[in-house]
Amino acid sequence: MRHLLAALLWPLLLAACIVGYGIGWAAGRPVLAFNLTYFGLAAVLLVLERVMPFERGWTRPDGQIFNDIGHTALNKGIGQAIAASAALAGVAEAGPVEAGGLWPGGWPLAAQVALGLLVAEFGLYWAHRLAHEWPAAWRWHAIHHSVTRLWVVNTGRFHFLDSLWKTSFALVLALAVGAPKDVILWVLAITTYVGFMTHCNVDMRCGPLNWVFSTPELHRWHHSRDPVEGNRNYGENLIVWDVVFGTRYLPARRPPAGIGCDDPVPAGFLGQLAYPFRAWAGRTGVGPTEAARDGAD
Repeated sequence: MRHLLAALLWPLLLAACIVGYGIGWAAGRPVLAFNLTYFGLAAVLLVLERVMPFERGWTRPDGQIFNDIGHTALNKGIGQAIAASAALAGVAEAGPVEAGGLWPGGWPLAAQVALGLLVAEFGLYWAHRLAHEWPAAWRWHAIHHSVTRLWVVNTGRFHFLDSLWKTSFALVLALAVGAPKDVILWVLAITTYVGFMTHCNVDMRCGPLNWVFSTPELHRWHHSRDPVEGNRNYGENLIVWDVVFGTRYLPARRPPAGIGCDDPVPAGFLGQLAYPFRAWAGRTGVGPTEAARDGAD
């Protein structure tokens, strides 16, 4: 019974969130629908992490919960500030209302969203990959990889520079091809749902979905301390660009429970915010690990 549930959880939870958001969208209440699905999914995953965890060791506190929440809240606050500034300047906060450029505005919305995911994912893939291969960008990405357990609460544990970096890559591509605001908002919502499930400590078996989507089975390998394993599976929503560029990785064995990185990331929130700047200035006191990461291929 547990094996069947593990196989059904990922697609059922994602479908429930998309349907819930779609109902709110059709009723003209997308913000309310997003908040309900966002916090509802988080609550369900928190319960499942206790009921059927993938790694029991990851259920123990790591002393980082307030930092995890702090990074998530800061990134959301900055995102809202940017959206508000754009609105005050008379610019749509997520993009043009109407499709433009090469975008197939006559397609059904669902097809446009699927295309939007594919286009945005190309930008997300390269932003993420460069954050592993370019030492300067790794400095901020190390904050995310310093976690020693995966669970739903540290899904949004990204330095704000990391979030701005990835979002810029995705949005620039989407806007360049003329994706309209509605499509971008849908892509942002789905990215949030998939991110929660990718990071959660729930026993999920995704089978063939591992060839299309970024799943927890794939992402656990991405957090390996071994760069041969960790410099893989860069996809945020989809794994197709990892397949194309040869970075998909899913061996037939259990991923390591001892995750993290060797960088001297501070334990405190303010220290973590300052870490990239101190690292760039050579003031962290310990050598970087990017040389090992660059040797993964």
